[in-house]
Amino acid sequence: MLEIAVFLCGAVIMVLELTGSRVLAPYLGTSLVVWTSLIGIILASLSLGYWWGGRLADRRPEARLLGRIILLAALATAAIAATKSFVLGLLQSPGAGLHTAAVWSTLLLFAPPSVLLGMVAPFAVRLKLAGTRTGGRTAGNLYAVSTIGSIVGTFLAGFVLIAWLGSTNILLLMAAVLAIASFLAARSGAAIKSAAGALFLILLLLAWGYDAQLRSAGFVDTDTAYNRVMVFKGAESHTGRLMRVMATGPHAKQSAMYLDDPSALALPYTRYFRLVEHFVPELRRLLVLGGGGFSFPKYALANYPNASVDVVELDSGITALARDYFELKDHPRQVIIAEDARTFLNRNRKAYDAILCDTFNSHYAIPFHLATVEAAQRMKTALSPNGVVLVNLLSSPDGECSRFFHAMVGTYTAVFPRVLAFAVGNPQDPSCWQNIILAAFAASEEARLTSPDPDISAMLARRLEVPEPAAYPALTDDYAPVDRYIMSAW
Repeated sequence: MLEIAVFLCGAVIMVLELTGSRVLAPYLGTSLVVWTSLIGIILASLSLGYWWGGRLADRRPEARLLGRIILLAALATAAIAATKSFVLGLLQSPGAGLHTAAVWSTLLLFAPPSVLLGMVAPFAVRLKLAGTRTGGRTAGNLYAVSTIGSIVGTFLAGFVLIAWLGSTNILLLMAAVLAIASFLAARSGAAIKSAAGALFLILLLLAWGYDAQLRSAGFVDTDTAYNRVMVFKGAESHTGRLMRVMATGPHAKQSAMYLDDPSALALPYTRYFRLVEHFVPELRRLLVLGGGGFSFPKYALANYPNASVDVVELDSGITALARDYFELKDHPRQVIIAEDARTFLNRNRKAYDAILCDTFNSHYAIPFHLATVEAAQRMKTALSPNGVVLVNLLSSPDGECSRFFHAMVGTYTAVFPRVLAFAVGNPQDPSCWQNIILAAFAASEEARLTSPDPDISAMLARRLEVPEPAAYPALTDDYAPVDRYIMSAW
């Protein structure tokens, strides 16, 4: 029974680590900083647990004490579910940088159960130790069992739990599993442990029921294979017009749809993708990298009757949400490809009149492998001779927070003969953190910067001065410090 308890504790450790990214994502994003904090602090907590557990086991080698430690780990795991919103909301206060918030969030939420779970393996070794002649074998066997549990927990979380259960449900389920492990480690206190396990299971059932109520009310908080996604209703700030919104990170709407006109463009940056009809009047083949709520693909199908649209969206879970909540329908002129955008570009042999790049791995960062010279070269190869690439990015046009914009300009000017930039927010404020649309042209001819359409004319008037590319080197697959450049804004 002790080996089973060690196995279960090893599995829970990795489930907690992977679930941690989904707990933190709505408040802190899913950047390298967040993952570094999770991995580093959980490893440090486990190390402290190994040290503490070994010392405690030498003083009191009692199975009853080990059972209590595991039960405390169950309570600490359930406490994450109960306190995560309060803790993360508190640490998200103005002035707290991303690095500080990520470290403290992980310390407060995930360090306590990690320390307690780290104590289990050395304590179990001491309980099983029959003599010094077999001490190495005993330790090796139990640490192997714990590691196998961690492997199983990794695949269980990554392939099953996160894709099917919400983070709160996973935490309560793991608390129940630890209550069972506590009973297996020591039969004493069976009534208390059974009551704790039953309580966690009841809370899990209540959480499932609460999720169902939220869904029926129009609020969805779900985990896909790649993201934690929230879908909810809201009102446009300046008009009061009702929208349905999709968000995968803090402080930002990734997609939005007017409830009274599903094919209209609700978010300002998506309207700038209409520049494609100005730069390529005879649009026939459009490639969209990043589907999200499929805002612009729906608009293109409704307004460009001669255009076919290929949409590459890695996360099939997001595509399913777009079908359920954003009026995405099958269309004879639309093909949806569930694949990483860079992988698609690597194997693509088709030619497109325009490519729209709208990919983010959190609320602010384009995935680094889609922000490099090599990715830009793949896009240029996929363009027709007079085609254009429009890239949506977040940065400041100038000043301390503009490094990513400067680097992207340098990257695309290394590949394309002509690059323009347009500010979606305020082109007069160089420090304004905002959406910027890069337009990269396959041909070197001057692009027309006037239009009879007043909306497009207003967009063209927001043209930014393109900086000299020498300020920051072009990003490459070998060196693309996207996160570091972005962090200057936080």
